[in-house]
Amino acid sequence: MLQVGTEVRRLQDILSSPKLRGQMGEWSLKNLLENILPKDSYQLQYTFRDNQKVDALVKMPDYSVPIDAKFPLPAFEAVVKADTDEQKARLRKQFLKDVTNHIDKIASDYIRPAEGTLDFAIMYIPAENIYYETIVKYDSDTKDILQYSLDKKVIPVSPNLLYAYLMTVVMGLHGLQIEKQAAEIRQNLKKLNASFADFGATWEVLGKHLRNAYTQYDEGQKKLDRFGIQLDQIQGEAENQDP
Repeated sequence: MLQVGTEVRRLQDILSSPKLRGQMGEWSLKNLLENILPKDSYQLQYTFRDNQKVDALVKMPDYSVPIDAKFPLPAFEAVVKADTDEQKARLRKQFLKDVTNHIDKIASDYIRPAEGTLDFAIMYIPAENIYYETIVKYDSDTKDILQYSLDKKVIPVSPNLLYAYLMTVVMGLHGLQIEKQAAEIRQNLKKLNASFADFGATWEVLGKHLRNAYTQYDEGQKKLDRFGIQLDQIQGEAENQDP
């Protein structure tokens, strides 16, 4: 129990640092990408033309999808620790404000169709409970944060939802690979068909030459036979004329 308590305190110390919280979210995102996607289909810490960096960029043949990992833990913890409903409602407004700021930053910095991204981005929230607190709307809320994010074309996802999305990407990549292989097979068949046609033409020419050669041989053999008969006749006549 003492060891478990020590580990919990170490985790709390880690999460108390904004930088380390960000690194934890990036680490979680990195693990998901490494375990699901091929290495050449994503890039970590991708840099756009103006040197803005996004945590990850999922790359498809014709487009890409930016993913940013956010972890608004302090505001979330404050909401959880609130003693009264009034205090909770006030702290939740701060939590939603922090999430809104994250959404605005993602929308302005990472959605770049001119640089090959789709017209939306993914906000990865690496904790299911924080994700739920983000998308749920209470009666006291003045803003529907989920609708706000969708209007900004920023899709909030939890680890489970991101896993499902990445698996869909994998299936798409697999389908594209099959299509690519089928295209290569069709191309190879075209080349084989052309080669077979060339061989058929060469074979036909060779056949003509062989038939001509056989005809010439047959005619030569007939002439040779007639010449032999003539020689026999001349030789026979010469023998009959000897005294």
